[in-house]
Amino acid sequence: MLLAGGAGLGFVSMSPWSGEGASATALGIGAIVWMILTHIIAYGLGGYLAGRLRTKWVGIHTDETYFRDTAHGFLVWALSAVVSAIVLGSALMSAAAGTAKAGATIAAGTGAAATAAAGQAMQTDQGGMPTGYVADLLLRSEQPNPAGDPGAVRAEVGRIVAASVARGELSAEDRGYLARVVSAQTGADQATAEKRVDDVVTRARQAAQQAEQTARQAADTARKAAAAFALWAFAAMLIGAFVASWMATVGGRSRDDIV
Repeated sequence: MLLAGGAGLGFVSMSPWSGEGASATALGIGAIVWMILTHIIAYGLGGYLAGRLRTKWVGIHTDETYFRDTAHGFLVWALSAVVSAIVLGSALMSAAAGTAKAGATIAAGTGAAATAAAGQAMQTDQGGMPTGYVADLLLRSEQPNPAGDPGAVRAEVGRIVAASVARGELSAEDRGYLARVVSAQTGADQATAEKRVDDVVTRARQAAQQAEQTARQAADTARKAAAAFALWAFAAMLIGAFVASWMATVGGRSRDDIV
């Protein structure tokens, strides 16, 4: 019931509109605080009832009574933890894994957008070579036809650039061919075309590196968030175990005080 109430408060506090609702940091802190309070309230009540309703022992040392009450409270926590793990464990793990995967996917999409024009070119064969790029090498003409299909020319150029970005370098053969294609299509001289090729390939490589860095940062952020959540959940469970055990002794003392 407390978890459902906390989820409701969380949905009320957040907003899809910019500048409205609580920040992600505030929501995270609020979720942790509510989780700890949930453990304190629920396990405190369960531990107190376990101690208060236990049959009173007669002729037992006070320390033994205290120990048995504590054990009853701890068993309440242990049983509840097992049931909670069965009911909520898979959902929480799926949520944590989904968060990390979503962050990596979103960041990786930035890199895909930078090289979208050459996406199909990176389909590889069993040897790891881009199949489209290999076909271009086999069918490459030394003198590009400026009157050829513009769409086919663009696709070929995109595949060559994508292959160079994947390799981390542009070969001299590909550089010369791209310069000839640019010169044939735009009418620019060879030197200007070569400079344009160098500039564009450099920008594409920088965009790919930036996308990779963004993906790594997103994955690392998701990893840290998942680790922090797991550690706080561990701390909350420890607090719950202590509260349940302690409140069982409180309930036991209330029971023994009745004459």
